[in-house]
Amino acid sequence: MTLRGSHPLVSGTTANAPLIAAMTGRTPSRRPVWFMRQAGRSLPEYRELRAGTDMIASCLDPAMASEITLQPVRRHDVDAGIFFSDIVVPLQLAGLDVTIKPGVGPVFGEPINTPEQVAALPRLDAAALNPIREAVRLTVAELGSTPLIGFAGAPFTLAAYMVEGKPSRDHLGPRRLMHADPETWAGLADWAADISGAFLKAQIEAGASAGQLFDSWGGSLSPADYRRYVLPSSTRALAPVKELGVPLVHFGVGTGELLADMNRAGNTVMGVDYRVPLDEAEARLGGGVPLQGNIDPALLGAGWDALREHTIDVLARGAAAPGHVVNLGHGVPPDADPEVLTRLVEFIHSVPVGADPRSFSALKEA
Repeated sequence: MTLRGSHPLVSGTTANAPLIAAMTGRTPSRRPVWFMRQAGRSLPEYRELRAGTDMIASCLDPAMASEITLQPVRRHDVDAGIFFSDIVVPLQLAGLDVTIKPGVGPVFGEPINTPEQVAALPRLDAAALNPIREAVRLTVAELGSTPLIGFAGAPFTLAAYMVEGKPSRDHLGPRRLMHADPETWAGLADWAADISGAFLKAQIEAGASAGQLFDSWGGSLSPADYRRYVLPSSTRALAPVKELGVPLVHFGVGTGELLADMNRAGNTVMGVDYRVPLDEAEARLGGGVPLQGNIDPALLGAGWDALREHTIDVLARGAAAPGHVVNLGHGVPPDADPEVLTRLVEFIHSVPVGADPRSFSALKEA
């Protein structure tokens, strides 16, 4: 299967963008940077637009979702838009009873953790994804040569929410289920993989130039459990997207011990959280893997001098990889100052590609 000729990567509109160049191991024209959760609560224009609209409704309003995606690109001059959505949106589109409760997160009408419940899970109608496709088309038309990144939740994270019925601190429910009833767990994980893969594929076919599979809770797993119970479903989620030939990022929170295993899922870029230095991550991966990350989000509020020095270190360590997309090692905190983010982007862009960040003279003057 191939992308249509008008797709931004195929037509050449985004093929040489700094983000795509770095993700494919080529030399970008400038150091690419974007931020997870750059579209959202840290921006006053987002809060104004979202007033009175619940989260899932805003994700399914194509014009609103597109505008929210575009807001940080306009404000910060980041090198990519990240499609505004939530990982449980495709679950609701499939017919599950799930809402996003402010201050809590995804809440299900009832937990889904029995063989009978898993066997009765609905199929996702392809037409249900039309609002997503339309939002992507609207966004890509406005972004021009700036790539859009598609977004989906990893199967383990989706299944973990479903088993517990709500957010959990330790994810004992899904971890217990995978050992107590491996067959039911496998059925649930495969269902989540198919939903996640279809959601991401719809975004890419509609015009996204890259994709990211986000595993919020993967860090709760041991390497052995990840390999046995989770890697197969993550591989399954990425399979229908991998054949489209776009760069694919795999990112997990607290997954430093899982990097090598996660990198076997079919991704082409490895996202790294703030806990593992990028040069160490590249060594764990065996070399030759483009990386994304990994400025500590806490440093956004620690003062400019501390943030600048930390960023210099991240840029220097990122040079160990064949390509480096600068990002945070998790998402933008809701209380982050947008002006700090804008200044940070300007600073990163000011460092010439190929220069040693630690010796670049302008760094001391920024």
